[in-house]
Amino acid sequence: MSQKPHLVVIGNGMAGCRAVEEVLARDANKFRVTIFGAEPRVNYNRIMLSPVLAGEKTFDDIVINDAAWYADNGIELVSGDPVVSIDRAGRTVTAKSGLSVGYDKLLIATGSDPFIIPVPGKDLPGVVTFRDLDDVDKMLDAAKGGGAAVVIGGGLLGLEAAHGLSLQGMKVTVIHLMPTLMERQLDEAAGWLLKTELERRGQTILTEADTAEIFGNNKVEGVRLKDETEIPASIVVMAVGIRPATALAREAGLEVNRGIVVDDHMITSDPDVLSVGECVEHGGMVYGLVAPLWEMCRSLADGLVGAENPYGGSVTSTKLKVSGIDVFSAGDFAGGEGCEDIVMRDATRGVYKRVIVKADKVIGAVLYGDTADGSWYFDLLKKGEDISDIRDALIFGQAFASGGGASANPTDAVAALSADAEICGCNGVSKGKVVACIEGGAHDLDAVRSTCKASASCGQCTGLVESLLALTLGDEFSGQRQNKPMCKCTSFTHEEVREHIRDMELKSIPQVMQEMSWSTPDGCSSCRPALNYYLLCQWPAEHKEDPQSRFVNERMHANIQKDGTYSVVPRMWGGVTTPNELRAIADAADKYGARMVKVTGGQRLDLFGIRKQDLPAIWADLNAAGMVSGHAYGKALRTVKTCVGSEWCRFGTQDSTGLGIKLEKMTWGSWMPHKFKIAVSGCPRNCAEATIKDFGVICVDSGYELHIGGNGGIHLRGTDLLCKVTSEAEAMEYCAAFIQLYREEARYLDRTAPWVERVGLDYVKSRVVEDGEGRKELARRFYHAQEFLQKDPWAERAAGAEAHIHQHIAEIRPFAVMGTK
Repeated sequence: MSQKPHLVVIGNGMAGCRAVEEVLARDANKFRVTIFGAEPRVNYNRIMLSPVLAGEKTFDDIVINDAAWYADNGIELVSGDPVVSIDRAGRTVTAKSGLSVGYDKLLIATGSDPFIIPVPGKDLPGVVTFRDLDDVDKMLDAAKGGGAAVVIGGGLLGLEAAHGLSLQGMKVTVIHLMPTLMERQLDEAAGWLLKTELERRGQTILTEADTAEIFGNNKVEGVRLKDETEIPASIVVMAVGIRPATALAREAGLEVNRGIVVDDHMITSDPDVLSVGECVEHGGMVYGLVAPLWEMCRSLADGLVGAENPYGGSVTSTKLKVSGIDVFSAGDFAGGEGCEDIVMRDATRGVYKRVIVKADKVIGAVLYGDTADGSWYFDLLKKGEDISDIRDALIFGQAFASGGGASANPTDAVAALSADAEICGCNGVSKGKVVACIEGGAHDLDAVRSTCKASASCGQCTGLVESLLALTLGDEFSGQRQNKPMCKCTSFTHEEVREHIRDMELKSIPQVMQEMSWSTPDGCSSCRPALNYYLLCQWPAEHKEDPQSRFVNERMHANIQKDGTYSVVPRMWGGVTTPNELRAIADAADKYGARMVKVTGGQRLDLFGIRKQDLPAIWADLNAAGMVSGHAYGKALRTVKTCVGSEWCRFGTQDSTGLGIKLEKMTWGSWMPHKFKIAVSGCPRNCAEATIKDFGVICVDSGYELHIGGNGGIHLRGTDLLCKVTSEAEAMEYCAAFIQLYREEARYLDRTAPWVERVGLDYVKSRVVEDGEGRKELARRFYHAQEFLQKDPWAERAAGAEAHIHQHIAEIRPFAVMGTK
């Protein structure tokens, strides 16, 4: 049996490995394969270097083909040893180490090299490019010391580098020679919106700025512009462009112009040498985008196995997320004679759309902020369809243009897309490939993701994939995911968002929106409070509060009333107060003109009619009396209602008041998905109404019955019996564990009642009652969080109250951290 011909690939990047994947998919036994890579690592997604720089992903997260893939497919990987010469006559390649390997077919996929502007100082230590993981590591090392960074270049790579360095804590200035950011992808209006948004986020953007030199003694100290402006910097990132990496091919005598010249089958001037990716030139064009790369690889693989699929060049579109902001462009957006612009701009939402029409055909489009219809505009452009019948609705998107308006069936829009319309830009997956995947047995979203990778990266195309599932399977499709998307800004559910925050260690709202491709740059009033809570819950020690992502009552730490005044509710532990506290409340009510003092249902006193400007002062007075906020305004523990129990009542079986105070001092300040109420009744007569609370305790002769999931609001729900325990310590541990399970798994704004109904009482019991070690771990996480959450919101604001409140917190701290050792 003759040996298989040897395919040698120069380049272990996205193009080289994708070409090999396409060949293997057509004929896994066609070639023996050896891949040479300059970097000492497996193939990874360079598009995702930006999230690595931003701290949102690790290298492992962006690996495309791991070591097992090479082994499973019998591929020899020579990593960290770049090829330095090609002997076409002898049909061998030689690596830097001296290793020489023969080939039958050679594939050159060397990609591109970063362009370095020839200015004085370009070789100083601290000047880096942004092309590979080593560059990212250099930037992360520089960011550890803080300070300032300069990014030269306002294209995609430059802006992504600036975004990442900003998230790493550096003060960033972007220098761009042209008047418009990303001028190759965006028109002037969209570029201005992008510049304005980036400046709002803290970056300095200098357009029409020409670099004269990079200065410093033995290392970078700053950049000097030609207008003599000096910008200090400890690192300078060169991101001004790329050039096809053609040196190796040129030295081997292959035909090279701007790139390595190839024909429609990706064959170079040597019939045994092929080339794909950013290094090639086809029909006088070079491409720096992913979609043409995938098309080249398909044509190359078909040609190698004898199939006919010539590459005819690419009509390109660009769908990107720049620093968390969606942008899209396609075709000719410069306009000109005979062209007409159809424009929509919504400044409040941060949305800009411009479609360029000529002779009743779409010839270009620019979208900023809302790119959902990008694929449709691109499809119209490629097909050259007459749009005169839908011209009036064209700018509003496919749903409106199809006649259905905002209520149109999303599958109608997807059905209109051609088979080669791109669905997943991250992985180069077309509509036809997704449909084939579904017809091949992938009947749900997870199956599609694992089979053809559509929506497996950023998730932005999830809605399109689900529509294709519905369209292809019809009645067999089980429907949308059981859980609806978190809000209109994302296709991910609450549970998926929390999973990403945990598994990818996302620590801020911008990071979440960047990583999960939020469709609205700053989110909305629905998702921002939820994200703020999920981050706080997952990372209590590291969470940085975002006040603007709180509802107004939580921002003000008081409940706003219909006349614009506020109500103030100091905490009364277990409904118990003292003469000193009553005097303080009475004095505050007089001093600040409270128009009503009312006993609440949670056994506290509520002071109504307090003016906004008086809130800090009234809390200073109440803090001075040792009183802390009752969080009557918050998605947090509200009250612990008690009866007098065995100390005073002749029916009382246990000290319900004492236990209630302990529970409140253990749980106060704990932010939750929604308001949370506790009650402890001293006997089954249940005077404290424990069986309509989120967590209720009924004291009996032999111990304590623990109840969960009650609600006394609009939808009355009695509690479910969780279990019975025999000691106060057990009651407190079970309470802490239940609260933490609710905090970690309920959707934001879910009360315990609907959450328990959704997950089931048996599930809660399995986690809190039956799994003893799991219960203790839940409680431990709750106690840990409380170390950071038990802070009175007015203590830092109320002048002169710090000493009093800190003393008070110190007195109750043992209840917060119990069981942590």
